[in-house]
Amino acid sequence: MRTDNKLSGIIAKKHSFSVPLDYQQSPSEQINLFVRELSSVEHQNKELPYLVFFQGGPGFGAVRPVANTGWIKRALTQYRVLLLDQRGTGLSTPVSAESLAHLTSQQQAEYLSHFRSDNIIRDAELIRAKLSPDRPWSILGQSFGGFCVLRYLSAAPQGLKAAYITGGIPSLERSADEVYQATYQRVLAKNQDFFSRFSDARELANRLASHISEYEVLLSSGERLTVEMLQLLGINLGMEQGPEGVYYLLEQALIDTAQGVKVNPLFLHQFGQFLDYNTNPLFAVLHESIYCQNSASNWAAHRVREQYSQFNYHLGKDLLFTGEMVYPWMFDQFSQLQPLKEAAELLAAKSDWPALYDLEQLKANTVPVSAAIYSEDMFVEMQYSLETTKDVGSLKYWLTSEYEHNGIRMDGERVLDKLIALNTGRELR
Repeated sequence: MRTDNKLSGIIAKKHSFSVPLDYQQSPSEQINLFVRELSSVEHQNKELPYLVFFQGGPGFGAVRPVANTGWIKRALTQYRVLLLDQRGTGLSTPVSAESLAHLTSQQQAEYLSHFRSDNIIRDAELIRAKLSPDRPWSILGQSFGGFCVLRYLSAAPQGLKAAYITGGIPSLERSADEVYQATYQRVLAKNQDFFSRFSDARELANRLASHISEYEVLLSSGERLTVEMLQLLGINLGMEQGPEGVYYLLEQALIDTAQGVKVNPLFLHQFGQFLDYNTNPLFAVLHESIYCQNSASNWAAHRVREQYSQFNYHLGKDLLFTGEMVYPWMFDQFSQLQPLKEAAELLAAKSDWPALYDLEQLKANTVPVSAAIYSEDMFVEMQYSLETTKDVGSLKYWLTSEYEHNGIRMDGERVLDKLIALNTGRELR
């Protein structure tokens, strides 16, 4: 299938591909992959090379562009951009409780085990064989997309001309436990900064936590709002403009009525828009597995949290927000995760995850790689990223405190231009 659409300054074409669910099994069940190809109106008739974008996640579809702006604008000056909905996301045979309802829990876990970066890169190479068989292409990875870039460099470097990473250089060998040891420290720092910036935020958060502890409050989705759910808003503290959004949400949470203090219906509606667990269940199910190589996660974030009692709320104690952590109780409290609870338990216990990175291949890498490392990143620990840069050949990095984790979304034209400059050797602006 190939369909053309016109956006503001962009020509978009749709592609659909059939790929194996399991590349190790023949024959295998087939799943669909959706790819959106972008070119600028100015260059629509030119045979420019491809730049493939790997989005963050896991479990989120690629960006849906509306205009020729941001990093896409910079990319389209010299590339055709491919926005790949990674398997299980967007229009690529999306994963949901409904789509897996016909499977047993064991079958669901087996099915979902095929949705990590190793198979995402196999998908990409299959697509390259069809769209660019005689020409390697370039890739850009944001957050988890950076994990995919390092997998690509490990498994299929012959398919690459250049690689760019923003906020997503993982540790090559550290365990999930070590990752969360570092990120909990980052989350504590983000909490401190948040409550320092907004002088009444602590009172607002504590009042709301106290209220929902005492009274049953139902979200617009019908789920009960719990303190644990409320704490999950902290994932936004690691994004540019995220703290502001959380503060303004808290500011309107409680209202005075003739029946006493109530939770604002507007808050209850907007709360769900700050969290993605119901709409993107693949993120919760597979998040910890992105760190697993020949080992099980065993709910690493939940276990490591026991060392940080600051996050355990009770009446009379200040509430702290958590970060990009997945907990087993989420599969009891979020309606779209509940049907996947047993599968999630099986995946958390899975200890035979294959290795994701070829350390020798990465050390000998000759594909030009440039990366933006954000020193204040709450999601990807800077020190672990810097460790990895020493073990990947031909990698140059730009360490900056100018941006949070979503820097490419906020100032993508400049960020990508910096990375292209690093790879081509021209002077940075």
